Amino acid sequence: MRWRGERQSDNVEDRRGMSGGGKIIGGGLGGIVLLVIALLMGADPRQLLEQLPAGDPTSGTQTSRPNNPQEDELVQFVRVVLASTEDYWTGAFRQMGREYRKPKLQLFTGRVESACGVAGAAVGPFYCPGDEKIYLDLSFFDELRTRFRAPGDFAQAYVIAHEVGHHVQNLLGTMDKVDAARGRVSKDTENQLSVRLELQADFLAGLWANHARQKNLLDPDDVDEALGAASAVGDDRLQQESQGYVVPDSFTHGSSEQRIRWFRRGFETGDIRQGDSFNTRDP
Repeated sequence: MRWRGERQSDNVEDRRGMSGGGKIIGGGLGGIVLLVIALLMGADPRQLLEQLPAGDPTSGTQTSRPNNPQEDELVQFVRVVLASTEDYWTGAFRQMGREYRKPKLQLFTGRVESACGVAGAAVGPFYCPGDEKIYLDLSFFDELRTRFRAPGDFAQAYVIAHEVGHHVQNLLGTMDKVDAARGRVSKDTENQLSVRLELQADFLAGLWANHARQKNLLDPDDVDEALGAASAVGDDRLQQESQGYVVPDSFTHGSSEQRIRWFRRGFETGDIRQGDSFNTRDP
């Protein structure tokens, strides 16, 4: 991605090295694996944080963080990507006769306290509608490259754009509608609603990628990097790798094929009207 020299967002809160207050999420390695699979790439953290065992309350502390030029450059990259999403969605909302409220993106190390609960880095990046913030531990990008075998800076940009997509869903009322349906439908139907929510966020990320292409920010391999990341976090692939078999009825984010298809739809059409993942027979 051709990001150097581009505008950087002022809406990034850098709390790396700060440990959040509240209760520590525990549960051992099994709980961590569950979180990675269930919350990776934007699931509503309120659904799972309250289900996890918690430890004793602790107060927030400042820990020393050595200077890391490579990580500092990554922070600049995050700021540029967030700024680009701000530019795109501000214009898109204006066309809809609405005002775009920019989200905050908080960088943290280890664990963080949000309006949705206290989360450890193993949760992966997530969006909390309660405070309209995106939470990201930069170590996730190493996981994306090594564990999930999805390298490249545009794979990282896709992660951010997906979380911003959830913010857009929150502003448009889509999240409220899905939340209202939970508890009144079967577990299978609830999972299907979650899948459709996630696939729409992938579509919205694709819309931003279309904007980035129009602004001449994309390198030749960038779209492939984003598609690789979308494929890497498909429910079928994650289940196969973690437990050796796939249970489609338990999907909450969508298969690799679905995630790729919806991101590609947004990228190729650039038309937000094409992103209704809730009223299609087979998302």
